[in-house]
Amino acid sequence: MGLFGRKKKEAVTSCCCGDDRKPENTEKTEAAETGGASVKILGSGCAKCDQLEAAAREALAQLGMEDTVEHVKDFAQIAAYGVMSTPALMVDGKVASCGKVLKTGEVVKILQAARG
Repeated sequence: MGLFGRKKKEAVTSCCCGDDRKPENTEKTEAAETGGASVKILGSGCAKCDQLEAAAREALAQLGMEDTVEHVKDFAQIAAYGVMSTPALMVDGKVASCGKVLKTGEVVKILQAARG
């Protein structure tokens, strides 16, 4: 307790792309991570989200990868991944980028790093 009987604020050590998922959403997120596409675009379906999806598809094509790209538009599911800023890119169940539109070359680098 701080001065005047108020609780001290707890430090928050997370970012929009961190793994600070709420416990009630963890089960839903883990279920989503285990199945389906290994490349996901998280966002409402706006022009920026569509640009990121196009860049991801082009990057996969350049690398000769046949992964499918899933576009997650459900805000509850997006929040369950710990993402608070869209568009976001997930690769193999991990958030690789959020809050900006990546160029194809940037997505290529992310995919190469993730897949080794």
